[in-house]
Amino acid sequence: MHTQSKQLNLLTPSRELPLYGKRILVTAPRNYAYRLSEQIIKQGGLPVFMPTIETCYFSNYGKLDAALNHIAEFDWIVFTSRNGITAFFHRMNNLNIPVSVVQKCQLCALGKDAESLLSFCGKVDLIPTESSPAGIVAELAKIPQIHDKKVLIPAPEVVGLPEPDVVPNLITDLQQLGIEVTRVPTYITQGLDTSIYSIELNLINQGMIDVIAFSSTAEVESFLTMVNSQSDYEGCIIACFGPYTTANARKLGVNVSIVSRDYSSFEGFAEAIAEFFTLTSNSHQALQDVE
Repeated sequence: MHTQSKQLNLLTPSRELPLYGKRILVTAPRNYAYRLSEQIIKQGGLPVFMPTIETCYFSNYGKLDAALNHIAEFDWIVFTSRNGITAFFHRMNNLNIPVSVVQKCQLCALGKDAESLLSFCGKVDLIPTESSPAGIVAELAKIPQIHDKKVLIPAPEVVGLPEPDVVPNLITDLQQLGIEVTRVPTYITQGLDTSIYSIELNLINQGMIDVIAFSSTAEVESFLTMVNSQSDYEGCIIACFGPYTTANARKLGVNVSIVSRDYSSFEGFAEAIAEFFTLTSNSHQALQDVE
């Protein structure tokens, strides 16, 4: 399935595509939603936009500004999201701080986020094999004398939602290696008002949504505040972007059926959803053949 999906193009008849006629609810914030939706469309699916969170800039950058003014003190800057990269370099530009100041630091980014980091500063020193905070820890643990290093983590400030344990666990794991870690709020992640989604929530209740695709724990948490109970979405198949979002979704009581094994890009996420329906269709056809 993985090889075939690479060959799909927009001239392939939609009926031949694995997600033909499937409505996929995309809960990612809008700056991620369009990238995931593009991959869903390539697989023949119909993305339905319902961002349950949004990410935005701060009005007060006091802590980030202080870190940027002392950036030379850090040995590593570890980015955990594309949003963090964008907000970090956007603020540097606003303060007229030259990109050259980060050249003395080692820079880390996850998966496809490395492309964004390269576009801003032309430098990436570490892309973990596993595109996750655990992958970051595993790679840094291999570096001699890492316990003597200072690491800066540009991270979101979560507003109006419980903070997912992703960044706190990363900090704890790095500190256990003896690393001095500084977390700096770089952008805001916040929930959205349920009232703007009456149409989308009705589609879910009416069984008109085939899949709900979650790309982060915060999306799951915010979504659960928008529904009354599990019965509201029990007719939907739940897909999660990678094992960490999956684990947290299950802790929150969500029954996850699709987990993307490749979580370095949204292409892998869309492929996992497509593969699920391909296998389901093949199983159904096999049963019919037996009958």
